[in-house]
Amino acid sequence: MTTTLYWQTEGQGDDLVLIHGWGMNGAVWQHLLPQLTPHYRVHVVDLPGYGLSGDADAGNLDEVVQLLLENSPPTATWIGWSLGGLVATRAALLAPEKVSRLVTVASSPCFAAQGVWRGIKPAVLTDFRQQLAQDFDGTVGRFMALQAMGSPTARQDVRQLKEAVLSRPAPQPAALAAGLQMLAEVDLRPQLDVIAQPWLRLYGRLDGLVPVKVAEHMDALAPLSQRQVFASASHAPFISHPSEFADTLLSFLASE
Repeated sequence: MTTTLYWQTEGQGDDLVLIHGWGMNGAVWQHLLPQLTPHYRVHVVDLPGYGLSGDADAGNLDEVVQLLLENSPPTATWIGWSLGGLVATRAALLAPEKVSRLVTVASSPCFAAQGVWRGIKPAVLTDFRQQLAQDFDGTVGRFMALQAMGSPTARQDVRQLKEAVLSRPAPQPAALAAGLQMLAEVDLRPQLDVIAQPWLRLYGRLDGLVPVKVAEHMDALAPLSQRQVFASASHAPFISHPSEFADTLLSFLASE
């Protein structure tokens, strides 16, 4: 396993680690950085096999997390979007001494729908995995459209996501396949009650990938955590509602 990860570090202050979602790269956070770097030292990573970390590889969630832990600050707030939230949550479980605070954005401890648990239908994830080998670009493009679906600024959101992806090398097919497997199979729900760090959960009310019902279920699974739902946002609230998102995040960081 190659361990070279690309990190972009800017700003001064306490450390923040920002982790992107499936099919993306660290450039998705670019528009948020000017609001964070005056107050914090921000570390934006490209996950293994994504963007400028294309030579790094990790086959499962724990391998991804270990790579990040080996290269991250001694202690930091970890902020993860979508699949990145799964990574950040697992890091908080494996190395609580390194993850001082946890922020998950449009994320879930279990992305696949199971019984009364809301999520992505397993058939949809299976279709994406099958389509990935046949139409790499088209599959990633469809996933971007799903992430923005429901947002009042959907077209603009998709354009911004595409700009981020295209600004760096395309993700490796193996990394995309491994990520879809994580979304389909990982279930961290039984472990959440041991997370003692301050934890902020952020959701979009119009999100079709992580339904807002998940937020209510999570209140019981992680009763010490806080949650906020952005009423007009879909799966990428930091893109569709950047000012509101930044205000919420900065307020949490300051209070904790």
